[in-house]
Amino acid sequence: MKNLLIPDIHYESVFLIDVEKLKQKGIEGIIIDIDNTLVAWETKEANEKVLSFIKILLEEGFNICMISNNTRKRVEKFNEVLRLPAIHKAGKPRNAPYRKAMELLQTHHNNTAVIGDQLFTDILGGNRLGLFTILVTPISPKEFIWTRLMRKLERIVMRKIKK
Repeated sequence: MKNLLIPDIHYESVFLIDVEKLKQKGIEGIIIDIDNTLVAWETKEANEKVLSFIKILLEEGFNICMISNNTRKRVEKFNEVLRLPAIHKAGKPRNAPYRKAMELLQTHHNNTAVIGDQLFTDILGGNRLGLFTILVTPISPKEFIWTRLMRKLERIVMRKIKK
């Protein structure tokens, strides 16, 4: 059985993801986190780098849904220009938001990837449903207090995984 905290692949940045590799794996839908995955958590709007990355994914034929544990206001503001399906206050790593995202994307567990910066939310949630999981290094060290506490646990887990 797959360890639920081990991602299928790790990239230093979301912008370094090998799109061709995703296509080779049969990925059609991408569920992507916002805060510290696409932008630093205090960044309110999608910047040019994010817009360009999303445009490339869409041009390559991927369907995309953003999923965030953040508030409706934050997610809607970030999504003003992107206009992607989005789920706010998701409650990751629960199964329901991932299932809802796959419904919106019209994909299944075998052709959907999850991209995020946290083991205990993004990766755990995706792995529980058998999705292809991609861990990215957080963009910024500045985070909510709860996330900072979870990062300490993540570092312990990552050290054990690397052994």
